Amino acid sequence: MKISVITAVYNRAATLGDAIDSVLAQQNVELEYIVVDGNSTDATPEIVQRYGERITRSIREPDAGIYDALNKGIVAATGDVIGFLHADDWLADAQTLRRVAEALSEDSVDGVYGDLVYVDGVDPSLQRRYWRAGAYDVNRFRRGWMPPHPTVYLRRRCYEQFGNFDLNIKTAADYELLVRMMVKHKIRMQYIPEVMVKMRVGGASNASLKNRLAANRDDQRAWAMNGLTPPWGLRLTKPLSKLPQFFSAKSRN
Repeated sequence: MKISVITAVYNRAATLGDAIDSVLAQQNVELEYIVVDGNSTDATPEIVQRYGERITRSIREPDAGIYDALNKGIVAATGDVIGFLHADDWLADAQTLRRVAEALSEDSVDGVYGDLVYVDGVDPSLQRRYWRAGAYDVNRFRRGWMPPHPTVYLRRRCYEQFGNFDLNIKTAADYELLVRMMVKHKIRMQYIPEVMVKMRVGGASNASLKNRLAANRDDQRAWAMNGLTPPWGLRLTKPLSKLPQFFSAKSRN
């Protein structure tokens, strides 16, 4: 089983090397690694070039944002399974993708996800949030839950059958894709009870109050676009569902 990992990057020279190193350090797995650079103007291209052929494919061209870049990676991917690693993040250990492959060795499983840890942007040794995803239940999705998207790995056939990221929904495109895959089309997901990704605090949807409000509106649209009735109170329940992440982090520091 070949796993394709896609990193979309734009001007992330300070952190990109950590992401790349964590992917290339993976053991006991057949790997395809694709880096999609939206024409960075910092040292990002030099960093990518430094790794040479260890990066399976490098795409460097203008894009319409992160989800457009990720879609380019999906189109380029040849693996049986596709996942994403953002340029500010890194895989938790060298066996992460092996565990993904083992979980997907069963034909009855279409995708997997696991836990995610948010770390301090300046001092990554400091844990800020611990996102314990837990087992999947569609009713949890209706109460504001979602799996951590950076930990989600789906079979390529899911994208071929149900589509890639919808660029019309802006900052909630990852949420819409998961609603489409998991709720509308009921793909079969398995939870890996391990930390799979470490993420520096930040992110496009949380960069400002304006972006957060826009993401909340798009969360509602994600359901309507798929012919589903948006859950009552989603704008409240989705943020509230994240509160345990902060308390869990405090207990582990």
